[in-house]
Amino acid sequence: MEQQECLWGSPAQLEALLYELTEWRSLSGTEGEIDFPYKLTEKFKELDYFKFNPDDIKLFDAKKDRNAFTALYKTDKSSDTVVLISHFDTVGIKEYGQLQGLAFSPEKLTQAFYNNPDFLTLDAREDLYTNQYIFGRGIMDMKMGLVLHMHLLEQAVREEWPVNLLLVTVPDEEVSSAGMLSAVPGILEISKARKLNIKLFLNGEPSFTQEPHDKNHYIYSGSIGKILPAALFYGVPTHAGEPMSGITSHFIGSYLTKKMEFTNKFQETFDGETTPLPVCLQANDLKDNYDVQTSHHSYALYNVFTLSQTAKDVMLTFKEIAEDAMHECKTDYEKICGANNVKPLNCIRVLEYHEVLDYFIDKYSKGEADSLIREVVESNGADERKITLLIADHLMEYCQELAPATVLMFAPPYMPAVNSSDDELVKRLIEAAKSEMQDKYNYDVTNKHYFNGISDLSYVNYNPEDNGWQSFKNNAPLWGKTYSIPFEAMQQLSAPVMNIGPYGKDAHKMSERLHKKNAFEMMPAVLREVVQTLIKQPTL
Repeated sequence: MEQQECLWGSPAQLEALLYELTEWRSLSGTEGEIDFPYKLTEKFKELDYFKFNPDDIKLFDAKKDRNAFTALYKTDKSSDTVVLISHFDTVGIKEYGQLQGLAFSPEKLTQAFYNNPDFLTLDAREDLYTNQYIFGRGIMDMKMGLVLHMHLLEQAVREEWPVNLLLVTVPDEEVSSAGMLSAVPGILEISKARKLNIKLFLNGEPSFTQEPHDKNHYIYSGSIGKILPAALFYGVPTHAGEPMSGITSHFIGSYLTKKMEFTNKFQETFDGETTPLPVCLQANDLKDNYDVQTSHHSYALYNVFTLSQTAKDVMLTFKEIAEDAMHECKTDYEKICGANNVKPLNCIRVLEYHEVLDYFIDKYSKGEADSLIREVVESNGADERKITLLIADHLMEYCQELAPATVLMFAPPYMPAVNSSDDELVKRLIEAAKSEMQDKYNYDVTNKHYFNGISDLSYVNYNPEDNGWQSFKNNAPLWGKTYSIPFEAMQQLSAPVMNIGPYGKDAHKMSERLHKKNAFEMMPAVLREVVQTLIKQPTL
C-alpha cells in the first residue's frame, strides 16, 4: 500500500494544526470542552492507521458529558510503551476584554496586538516585535503539547517505530482533574488488554517560569504536588446589637488565616527547589442574605504545595496550626469578655471532618448522614469546593453543641507530588534532550525536578507503599460522591515520569504566547530523540 502523505510533519503543518486546535474553543466547563474529543477523533481518522484501526481510539467518561481521549499506536515488535499525556481544556478569556472574540484566533489576535500594542506589558511587547512569538488562549497551555504528541504518533506510524505510543489527552485539568482521574483506569485497562509494558509517562506541558523575567527553558523529571486544606468556621450567632452574646465565624477564621498564610511549616526543599508558601485561595461567608444577625458560618481554602508530604502529613500540620490559632483566638476572646464583664462561651474546638461525621452518626444514624449529604450534593450546583464546605456546615447545623468550632477537611483537587529524578532511564533521556538542543540548535535547556505549574503526572506512578491518602479519603466530604482518586490504579501505573514541552510565556494571561521556532522546529526534534533513545535502551 502506498504510504499516506505526511499530515502533521513539517513546521508549517504543525503551525496550521495548532491554530486549528486552538480555534476549537475548549474552555473548561463549556460545550467546546465537551465537543473537543469528538472533533479530535475525526482528526485522527484522517490518518490511514486509525481509519483501519478505529478501535484504537477510545473515549473515557469524565462526567458532565466530558471525555478523556486516547489513541494507541501498537507495534508487534515490542511491548514497551510511552504514554503521552496532555490536556485540551483552557482557562477563561475575560482578561482579553474587547479582544475576547480573537482570543482563540492566534494570527488575528497577534495582529490586533500589533495594531494596539498598549494591550501588552513591555516584556510582551518586546516579544511581539521580534516576530518570533504567536499569541492566543491555550496556545502555550497546552494545545501545542497535544500537537507535538500528534506529530510523534504520526511519525511512529510512518516509520513503524518499535515502541508503542499511547496518546492521552483530557478535559478539566484546569479545574479538578476529572479528565485524568477518568483516564487512569482507562490507561490501566488498555495496558492490560493490549499487554503494554509502560516504560515512561511523558507529559507535554510547556516550560513554566520560576520567577518574573525568567528566560530559561526547563524540562522536568517530576511534578509538584498540590493539596487544598479547608476550614469551616462555625460560631454562635447573635444580634449585632448584642455582639458579646455570640462569636462570629469571621473572628474565629481570621486567626487561622493569619497563621496559615505564608507559614513555612509546610515548606519542603529538594536539591535546591523549594515549594511556594501557602496562601488563602478563597474565604467566604455561608450566610445567604444580609441582615443584622451576626455570621456564624464561613470558610477558607488554603493552597499547600508538596514534594514528599502525604495527605496525612499535611493534615497533621494543618491541625497543629489550627490548634495554635484557636488557642490564640480563645485567649484574646476571653480577654475581651473579661473587659466587658461577659461570661465567655465554650472553648473553640478543632475537629477533623471525620470526627464531626462520626459524631453526627452516633447522635442520629448513618442513614440520616447519607441522606443529608446526598441532599446537599444534589441541590447545590457544580462547584465541588463549595459543596465540600456545605456538607460539613449542614452536619454542624444538627450538632451545634459542638460550636464554636473550626472543622478541618480537604477540598478537591488533590495532586500528589511525583519525582523520577533518580531513575536511570530518565537521567539518560534528559541528557539526550539536552544534547539534541545543544548540538543541533546551540540552545540550552535546564532540568528541574518538579514542574511548578501542577500537572496530570500527579496521577501516575503513585508510591505503592504510601497509605497516607487514607487521611484524604477520611476528611474529604465529597469522597465517593462526586470526587474520588483511583489511588490503587495509580499505584499500578508504576513507570517513571517526565515533562518536556515548548517554550512560551504568560500562561493564563492575556499575553499568553508561544515561541514559534522552539515549538515547531526544536521540540519535535527533541521529543523524537527522547523516544529513539528509549527505544535503544529497552532493558532499562
